[in-house]
Amino acid sequence: MNNFLSILAYLSTLLLLGVFVKSKVKIFQQLFIPASIIGGVIGLILGSDLLGKYYTIIPKEWEVIVRSVPGILIIPILISIPLGMEFGKKTKIMKNTINTGGILFLVTFTQLLLGYIVNFIFDKVFNIKLYKSFGAELNSAFAGGHGTAGVVARTLKELGAEYWQLAQGVTVTLATFGLVLGIIFGIYQIKINSNKILKTEILSEYKNGYIKEKDKQPSIGKETMLNTTVDTLAYHIAIIFGVSGIAIISLDIFKYYKIPVLSKVTVWSYGMLLMFGIWKMFIKKGIDWSIDSKVKSRITGTLTEFAIVSAVVTIPIKAVASYIFPILIVCLFGFYITWILIYKLSKRYFKSYELERSLAMFGTSTGVFITGLLLLRICDPKLETPVLQDYSLGFSITALLGPILIATCIQLSFIYNYFYPIILLSGLIILTGFSLEYYNKRVD
Repeated sequence: MNNFLSILAYLSTLLLLGVFVKSKVKIFQQLFIPASIIGGVIGLILGSDLLGKYYTIIPKEWEVIVRSVPGILIIPILISIPLGMEFGKKTKIMKNTINTGGILFLVTFTQLLLGYIVNFIFDKVFNIKLYKSFGAELNSAFAGGHGTAGVVARTLKELGAEYWQLAQGVTVTLATFGLVLGIIFGIYQIKINSNKILKTEILSEYKNGYIKEKDKQPSIGKETMLNTTVDTLAYHIAIIFGVSGIAIISLDIFKYYKIPVLSKVTVWSYGMLLMFGIWKMFIKKGIDWSIDSKVKSRITGTLTEFAIVSAVVTIPIKAVASYIFPILIVCLFGFYITWILIYKLSKRYFKSYELERSLAMFGTSTGVFITGLLLLRICDPKLETPVLQDYSLGFSITALLGPILIATCIQLSFIYNYFYPIILLSGLIILTGFSLEYYNKRVD
């Protein structure tokens, strides 16, 4: 228990140091580097690979525990996704939402495919053997961000792969490249493709990373419960962690009795299905009012911050450095293809706000959802266009299915080889491309 509190205090201190350093160092503000990454780098410097070589600052047993934190926290983060979703309401799904979701799916499939093609090229052309499942890291890092490194690590750890720490480190490194380059390139695209003036007040707000004016500080959510019964935050946390616990216990039972198919499902995939069912029940029983999406987002946001700090702190520097060439190759090609694909498809399928839609999807596909929102707000400060609604709904679908696809590709490549995910992803790209084209022709 003391170790748990000590490690939590250590990660919290790193996070606060990240906030302090960002507030003082302009370059971090200019590049929109999150405090969790800065704090993680500080922890990495203090760790056993750098300063820890000469003087033990952080106990080694802490590093072992911290290394597993991203893989643990990713479970409630992903399982919570269906909770509070509005799929139970009779909302009209518009054409632009479907096109946004379709394009994001194509980007997801393409990024995954590119990663495995790079693995194939290094193996067959350069005769360089990368680790067996190399390929899923690009999409995990670009579209999922630093927090999704836990998906890669957890999946490989469950498969018994010895290199799961390396794969987590590669994913975190790619996520950092994607986040920084995505913002810089996105702002550059606004400058050259739009006659709009860059909204300096929006840039300043995001660069600082805080809001001083009390009247402008938004609420973190609604209090759906009274403290005489239970604290609202505790209520939401209990549901998320409760379902996570049920998923873990159920999966352990499936594995113990070797139940076909179910024993091979990842814990978050099963947990997400459980949460879907529970949320449907909430709607049916008329108690969906007790869940506030903002409160849920703040909980998962908090978990993500600690997952990111932990993932960065435990990057195996030597191992990742040995992969720097394939990392750079997959990063540069992935970056270029992601932009071209989104920009071309946006011009083809959207009749309005093509640039805004492109930037929102591009920011999300190279960083995180908030990166896409940042680029969108630079173009549309008051969010008066319908882009945010279409973008949010389209993203929700890919956020739900993306981790499942990543885990599936990792399993296929680890159990067999990279040809299996290449075949699967090629088929999905063709099917999605034809479906998107057919849908738009039919609607038009």
